[in-house]
Amino acid sequence: MKIENPDLEGFINHCPIRNVLDRLGDQWTILVLLELAKGTCRFTVLRRAIPDISPRMLSLTVRRLEQDGLISRQVFPTIPPRVEYSITPLGKSFMDSLTGVVHWAAEHFSEVLAARDAYTPPAAEPIK
Repeated sequence: MKIENPDLEGFINHCPIRNVLDRLGDQWTILVLLELAKGTCRFTVLRRAIPDISPRMLSLTVRRLEQDGLISRQVFPTIPPRVEYSITPLGKSFMDSLTGVVHWAAEHFSEVLAARDAYTPPAAEPIK
């Protein structure tokens, strides 16, 4: 779709809400941040804490979080190199906002599952 209004196009392309939620709303970001909110972790500790995540996906996730300033990465000059990840003040400020959502999800999870099970999709209407 071509947008004729250049101001509107710029807003859509640079919308802060969409931009941030696209990054933070993926499958793994919140889980990584929740783990790092407990304290500094090495990559292997994060991987064990989130067993479903592949090493490649964890690498991409921590790289994006570091790029966005939500976590920091510190490399220690050892053999093999030791890398630790920590949540930054910006990441902590996001976690403050996220805490209510996490509590809501835990409190209402069974209700959401029951609603999903009870849901019947609407019947398709015949084409006239």
